[in-house]
Amino acid sequence: MVLLLCLFFFTTRTLALNTISPGQSIKDGQTLVSASGSFELGFFSPGNSKSRYVGIWYQKVSTGTAVWVANREASVSDASGVLSINDKGILSIMNGTKGIVWSSNTSRNSAEEPIARLLDSGNFVVKDPNDSDPENFLWQSFDYPCDTFLPGMKIGINFVTGFDRHISSWKSMEDPAPGLYSMRIDPRGLPQLVIKKGPNITSRGGSWNGRYITGRPQPTVNPVYLYEFFWNKNEAYYKYEMRNSSIFSRYLLNPVGLTQRSIWNERKNEWEVDSTSQADQCSIYDYCGSYATCSTNEFPPCKCLEGFMQGSASPGDLSSVDWSNGCTRRRPLTCDGGDSFLKQTGLKLPDTSKSWADISVDLKECEKLCLRNCSCTAYANLDIREGGHGCLLWFLDLIDITEFSKGGQDLYIRLATSDLEHIQSKGKLKEKQKATIIAISVIITCGMMILALWLYVRKKKLRKTGEHGKEDLELPVFDFAIIATATNNFSSNNILGQGGFGPVYKGTLIEGQEIAVKRLSKNSGQGLEEFKNEVTLISKLQHRNLVKLFGCCIRRDEKMLIYEYMPNKSLDYFIFDQTRSKLLDWRIRMHIVDGIARGVLYLHHDSRLRIIHRDLKASNILLDNNMKPKISDFGLARKFGVDQTQAKTRRVVGTYGYMSPEYALDGIFSTKSDVFSFGVLVLEILSGKKNRGFSRPEHDHNLLGHAWTLWIGKRPLELIDTALSDLYNATEVLRCINVALLCVQQSPLDRPNMSLVLLMLCGDSVLPQPKQPGFFIERNLPMTDSISEINEMFSIYESTITSLEPR
Repeated sequence: MVLLLCLFFFTTRTLALNTISPGQSIKDGQTLVSASGSFELGFFSPGNSKSRYVGIWYQKVSTGTAVWVANREASVSDASGVLSINDKGILSIMNGTKGIVWSSNTSRNSAEEPIARLLDSGNFVVKDPNDSDPENFLWQSFDYPCDTFLPGMKIGINFVTGFDRHISSWKSMEDPAPGLYSMRIDPRGLPQLVIKKGPNITSRGGSWNGRYITGRPQPTVNPVYLYEFFWNKNEAYYKYEMRNSSIFSRYLLNPVGLTQRSIWNERKNEWEVDSTSQADQCSIYDYCGSYATCSTNEFPPCKCLEGFMQGSASPGDLSSVDWSNGCTRRRPLTCDGGDSFLKQTGLKLPDTSKSWADISVDLKECEKLCLRNCSCTAYANLDIREGGHGCLLWFLDLIDITEFSKGGQDLYIRLATSDLEHIQSKGKLKEKQKATIIAISVIITCGMMILALWLYVRKKKLRKTGEHGKEDLELPVFDFAIIATATNNFSSNNILGQGGFGPVYKGTLIEGQEIAVKRLSKNSGQGLEEFKNEVTLISKLQHRNLVKLFGCCIRRDEKMLIYEYMPNKSLDYFIFDQTRSKLLDWRIRMHIVDGIARGVLYLHHDSRLRIIHRDLKASNILLDNNMKPKISDFGLARKFGVDQTQAKTRRVVGTYGYMSPEYALDGIFSTKSDVFSFGVLVLEILSGKKNRGFSRPEHDHNLLGHAWTLWIGKRPLELIDTALSDLYNATEVLRCINVALLCVQQSPLDRPNMSLVLLMLCGDSVLPQPKQPGFFIERNLPMTDSISEINEMFSIYESTITSLEPR
C-alpha cells in the first residue's frame, strides 16, 4: 500500500562487509549488507525529510522499506553522521561536531574483541566473535523493535527485569520517533497480545490457546507461518517464523494504528497484505461492553449473551449503536451452589487481564474451582490441543467477546441455575418446533420432488447458452407461465422501475414468495452478454449485502432474472427526495454506508471470485424491510484473476458521475474504480445531492469539487443534508467525509482499498489528509446522454476510447 511505503533519498557506497569492529565506522553514504543480501544498514532520510537516521531496510526486495531505526528520536541534521563501535561493544552515532546523538545500551559483560554484524534475519547484533553460541549476543536490535515485527523477533516482557519488547508506530511517514500506537504483551492475568493508543487498549489480539491467538478464528494449521508463545514465571513472549525461509514477511504497525501482515510477492514486485488485525468494528476493544458478543454478520453487531439483557438507558432499543453500557444479568448469582454453566461456542475468548490459569487442572476441576469463588464468571480450556486441557478462569465482568461464523473456542459462562433452566426449556421448545417443521417438510418435499423432476426436464430444454448455445447457466430456471402469472401478465401496475436492463416487475409466486423480475427489453442497451454475465457471476456470490438471485427465465427472445423483492426500493428513491430523505436519520445512513462497504469488500477480497462491479450507484443499492443495503445489477461486472490488479477496455460502460477518471478517460478499471464510486456514493448519502448535475452559484464544481472546497475551507459540515437538521454525530460525519474524499482522489494509487476503508469508517484512528479529488464531470460540461456528444466532449482529452455507453 502506498500509505505504508517510505521513500529514501541517499547516495550509498556499500562496504564489502556485513561486520564492523572497534576502530571501524560507517559514514553517511556507506552501508553494510547482510551475508545473503537480504538487508542493508546505513544512513537514510524517510520521505521528504532532510533528517538523517541509521536504519535497516530490505536490500534484496522492496529496496528502501525500513524495518528498524536506531536513533529514531534524535536525528542527525546533515550528512556528517558516523556509526561506530568501541572496544566495550557499545554502538554510537555521532554528528559532525563529534556529539553523540545515540548509543546502544549493552547490559551484558563486554567482550575483548566485540564486533557488530548485520544478520540475514534483519537483526543487527553486537557479539563476541570467540563465543561459539550463535544466539549469545551482547546487544541486538531485535530487543528494541520499531514499527516492524519480523520473523524471529520476540514481543514480550521479562517479569524479573521488567524489560518490555514491543512494537511502536512511527509518529508520521517522515518521523520515525515513537508514535501513539504500540503492539505489546499485556502481562496481567493470562498474558495476551494487545494494540494500545497511549495507555489505552484499542484492539486485542487475545491470549494463546496452544495453537493460535484466540482473537482470530484459525482452526487449521497455517501453511506459511509458524507461531510460538512462551510463558513461565520469568517471562512471556510471542514470536513467529516462516516455514519457508525464502519468503519475506513482516507485520507493520503504521502511524494510524493499523496492523497489517504482508508477504513479498515476487511476481508483482510488491508487498501483498494477507491479514489486517483491525478489519471491522468488532476488532475495536470492548465495542459491545460487558457480557455481550460482537458479530460482523449481524446488525446491530452487538447482542447480549444468553441469560443477560441490555443494560443501557434504553434497553428496548435493540438497534442502538451505543453498547458502551453492555449487558447485565437477568437473575443474580446465588453463590451457594445454586449456579450452573452455559456452554457458548465459536467465540473469541474474553479479555484475560482478570483471569487465572493453570495447565495442570482439567476442565471438570476447573468448573468446581469457579463455583467455589463467587467472583468467578466463566471458565474454558487453557490449551485446546488433544481434546483440550488446562484451566482458565475469569473473574468479574466478561468483555471484548467476538462471535465467529466458524472456528473460535468454547466458553462456559456462569448463570443462576433457574436462568439456565429457562434457556434450556426454550431450546427444547425450539427442538419440538424443529421436529414438526421437519415432518411437514418431508411431506412437502415428496410432492416437490415430482414437480422438480418435471421442472428439470423443462429446464434442460429451456436453457440457453451463449451465442453458440453450449454453456450451462447453472441456475434454477423458472417457467415463463409461472413468472407471467406472478406478475399479473407483466402488468404496468406491477412495474417497480426501469433500468438499463429493462423494466423491473413485482411478482408473487403461488406459494406467496414475493419476487422482483428484471425483464430484458428488446431496446435495452444491454443484451445477452450482460444477461449471461449477471447470471454467471451473482449466482456464485452469497453475502448479506448483495441482492439474492433466485433464478432466471428464458423463452425464445425473452430473458428474465428473478430476484428477492426489496420492499424499500432503491437508495436513490430516498436520498434524492426532499420528503423521503427525512426518513433516513443519521443512524440509518451510517448503517447503509457500512453495509455497502462490506458488500464491496466481499466482492473485492472475500468472495470465491474477485469481482469489479463497475456500476456502483445509488439506484443499484436496494433496501430491504430493515433498510439493510444490498448491491444489485451485476450486468457490467468483471471477474479478475488472483494476480490481476487492473484491466483495460475500449468499451467503457457505467454511469457518468460515478466513474473514476482513469476508467472514463482511458478505459482502465480495477478495484480502485469501485472505491472511487463508493466515495461518490458516501458523499451523496451525506449530502442528499447527486454528483452529476450538482450546481452551486459560487463555483462550477460537481459534488466532489464542492465537498473538497468545503474541506479545504474547514467548513465540511456544510455538506450535510438539511433533512438531518442537527441530529447527527459531528465526529462521525467528519470521518465519513474524510474517508469519502480519500476514496475519490485523482490517482487510484492514492485511494485506500476497501478493507482499509471499512477500518477507517469503524475506527477512531487519525486519518490521512486527502488529496484533490478527480474532477471528472463539472457543472459546465454538457448534460447529455448522447453518445456522439459525449465522444466529442472527450476528444478534448485525446482519449483513445472508441465507444462510450451511457446508462
